[in-house]
Amino acid sequence: MLIFSHTITPRLDYIFGYILSEITDIPFSITSNEQEYIQFAGAKINYSGTPFNSSEIWIKPADLLFETNIKEQAISCSHTGKFKAFYFTGGDFDFDVFAASFYLLTRYEEYLPHQKDSYGRFAHENSLAFKEGFLQQPLVNTWITELRSMIANRFPQLPLRQRRFIFFPTYDIDMAWSYKNKGLLRNTGGFVKDLLKGRLYRLGERLAVLTGIKKDPFESYNWLHAFHQKNKLQPVYFFLVARKKNQYDKNISGNHSSMHALIKNHAEQYLVGIHPSWQTDNADILKIEKDKLEEIIGQKVIYSRQHFIRFHLPGTYRQLIDSGILHDFSMGYGSINGFRASVTTPFLWFDLERERQTDLLLHPFCFMDANAYYEQKLLPLQALEELRAYTNQVRQAGGTMITVWHNNFVGTDPLFAGWRDIYQQWVTEIKE
Repeated sequence: MLIFSHTITPRLDYIFGYILSEITDIPFSITSNEQEYIQFAGAKINYSGTPFNSSEIWIKPADLLFETNIKEQAISCSHTGKFKAFYFTGGDFDFDVFAASFYLLTRYEEYLPHQKDSYGRFAHENSLAFKEGFLQQPLVNTWITELRSMIANRFPQLPLRQRRFIFFPTYDIDMAWSYKNKGLLRNTGGFVKDLLKGRLYRLGERLAVLTGIKKDPFESYNWLHAFHQKNKLQPVYFFLVARKKNQYDKNISGNHSSMHALIKNHAEQYLVGIHPSWQTDNADILKIEKDKLEEIIGQKVIYSRQHFIRFHLPGTYRQLIDSGILHDFSMGYGSINGFRASVTTPFLWFDLERERQTDLLLHPFCFMDANAYYEQKLLPLQALEELRAYTNQVRQAGGTMITVWHNNFVGTDPLFAGWRDIYQQWVTEIKE
């Protein structure tokens, strides 16, 4: 396959690479030589202001992929009859699918001045996807599917890639136990707080757990293991190993023998990654936490997801790359469910300030239990409906369905009654 563009830029190379690799395994080249392009007999895409002939797909470009600065974009969204789109330019495809996809994938808007939420994160209300009502859709994948159909019709001899639905479960272990292994001081404080607030059930439960009569309500690990075995699932667990506790990082110390054993046991059976703490804006602290986790599991840590989904572009991702992380699972919101980058397939991060593709592979998620419960105030059955809706979207795209669950949501705490049940039911449904 041959692509023509008068100018070849890192932005253009990146987004053509991503989109075309989703459509076909056939390699492509980009040329700025008109004669080479015209004489080429195979499948070809003309990414320029003027069409050459009818044996091509002509995508008339917007300016975005030829720019080298970051600035406010004049974006006007409209519905094509099938889906929302922007950067309407004419041509065979009506809009510049490559520029529009680049804008969403790179999180271009997160580099622009914006309102932060109460956690200092990019607020989802700022996003084009939220404002235009397509946050619940992997819109980039929808566009790719449409482009794929056009390519199939125009170049029937070109072998196309067959994508299939994949479910990839992930878990964040922020607080491994509710009462156990927290020491005398923390449990005494918790006991007094429960007493003052009249939480008699918690008083009794705390005593029952600490005396060994009852299992800790957050201790769902054996259940999860059996669940994974039954459903043939290969999850990844992200452990919070902050050295210092604060109001956001309340984990059991990685030096505690029980926490050490829990992490090591999981690393022997599953993929394990780091859950960088609130404090890891400081690169030195990130290194300390990553070193601790590597010491525990006896291997390099290459998987990561930010605690509270708190990250800033480009700084956080550069830090992760510098520390040796190869896979990040933070691409979603910590305030609402949906497709933050409007995509449901993994993609390499493009550093917009440095104008280059990196080796950091981003794995976007669309559903997190804590969003459904705390932010969207959903009941378990409502969350099940939300999961089903996302599943349908991801299936249509042949994408990867990544969910984020916490051990406490699938434990036995009455506060989260029903959540384990809907998780089980949903996984049963998608496995049928």
